[in-house]
Parts: sequence; C-alpha cells; structure tokens
Amino acid sequence: MARTILASPTQEVVIGFDQPFVMIGERINPTNRPKFAKELAEGNYWRVIAEAKKQIAAGAQVLDVNVGVPLTDEAKIMSEVITLLQSEVDVPLVIDSSVLDALESGLAAYKGRPLVNSTTAEEESMQRILPLVAKYDCAVVAISNDETGISEDPDVRFEIAKRIVHRAADYGIKAEDVVVDPLVMPIGAINSAGRDVFRLVRRLREELGVNTTCGASNVAFGLPNRHAVHNAFLPMVQASGMTSAILNVYDEGLVPAIKAADMLAGNDPNCANWIARSRPKPVEGAEGEGRRGGGRRGGRSGRRG
Repeated sequence: MARTILASPTQEVVIGFDQPFVMIGERINPTNRPKFAKELAEGNYWRVIAEAKKQIAAGAQVLDVNVGVPLTDEAKIMSEVITLLQSEVDVPLVIDSSVLDALESGLAAYKGRPLVNSTTAEEESMQRILPLVAKYDCAVVAISNDETGISEDPDVRFEIAKRIVHRAADYGIKAEDVVVDPLVMPIGAINSAGRDVFRLVRRLREELGVNTTCGASNVAFGLPNRHAVHNAFLPMVQASGMTSAILNVYDEGLVPAIKAADMLAGNDPNCANWIARSRPKPVEGAEGEGRRGGGRRGGRSGRRG
C-alpha cells in the first residue's frame, strides 16, 4: 500500500490510501497577485509567513511554495523563503517551480523530506527533475501530460502516468514517492470531466498503486459559485481514491466536507478528528460568567422562598 512520507524537522505527514486526505495549501503563490509578486521581488516576505500561518490554522497539513516572479532571481528567493518558512511553521512543504535552479536551491535549503512539484512525461522534463528527486531523496508530483500535450482521453493520461512511474524507477525512485496528478479538466468545457477523473483515479490506485493529487480549482474554472463545485468534487474524488489535493482551504465549507469524507471512508478512527474539530471552542471568560450567573439565580430563588 503506497505511503508517501513528507516531513519537516518536527512533523511527518503521510499521504496514503488508509490515511486522512492531505490538504495542500495553494496560497503561497504570486500568480495574478501583483502586490505579492512585487513584495517577493523586493525580498519582502511578510505575506509568505502570514499566508502560511493562516492556511495551517484553516486546516492545511502541507503548504505549496511557489515564488515564481518574472525577471527575478527565483533560486535566491526560493532558498530564502524555504529557510524562513521552516523557521516559522512546522508543516512539510511542496517546492513548486518550473525553474530547475530554483528547485535545487529550495531542495538544498530544505530540512526534512519535501514534495517536488513537478515533472511531466516529456523526456526533457524527466531527465531534469528525476535526478534531483533521487539526489535529495524526496517525493515528486507526476503530471499526466507529455510532448503531445494534455489528452482529453483518461486512458491516454493513465498510460502517460505509468510511463513516468517506470522512468522514476530507473533512477531508484519508488512508486510510493511518485504522486500522480491525473489532470482535472474543467467541467464547464468537458461535460464528462468529473466521471473521467473519478475513473482515472481508481485505475491509478488499483493498477499502479500510486497516490494522487490535483489542482482542485481547475474543475470549476469559468463557472459561477465555484466553491459549491469544489465542495462537491473533493469528497467525490476522495471516494474514488485520490489521497491529496492542492486547494484553497479558505473555501467556505470545504475543509469540513473533506473531514466528513475521511470519516465516512473509515480514515478517521472512532471519528476522533471529526469530534475534536466540531467541539465548540470555549468563549474567553465564559466559565467565570457562568459561575456568577449561578450565584445570582441562587440568590433570587432564596428571596422567593
């Protein structure tokens, strides 16, 4: 049974078929966020730390770190951000970049066992990324496309994923350390996208024995009320066998939906996580107020007597 182990210096997160679904926070990313991009370019990382802490508080167990800003020294920024994050938060990280130097810089700075995002089945990509994964003994996201692009046929995407798993083995990388992204298509453009990915995830689990992830927001691209689509999609793809996703933990209702799906799938023994999460938080000062209230009620009762 595949168990992909990610670790920080103090925490271990396991992605696996018998484990709670792993939520990877997506918000450390400057794409379409000009203020964030400007701050990163200037070496101002306050927003990185703020987003990290906020996502963890909302339920993220792992954080994706993307610092790609055009015309900057991304390798330097990645190294500095990884070092700073690991001094401020305990969760494992995903080192996310299309720039090889930035990936290696992040890996060299990282303490623990990260996830690299990502390789495709393009030969050039595998030749660049897989040796790094082997060198640093980490895990890697494998995206199911190749030189021909992204196929709408889920059977083609399965064969592409299989090719990456086999090539990774040539570098000594175990299948359990390859987390396949089967590529979720926008349901607004391809009506069968949901059914296709559910079937593909089941095949990846049953035939290749690999863990899976996705960019969850892709499924609702271009649609109104995207949060509602995400909240339905994630539990359904969990039930098909997906074991993690890169997502926005701030989406209203999403984290409880995922936690409920964990419980219903038997991956929350004795419902302990669900009960702990659902327990009302004590209101500051409430206990003392209750004692004072009890005294007043007693006094009034005594007067009536």
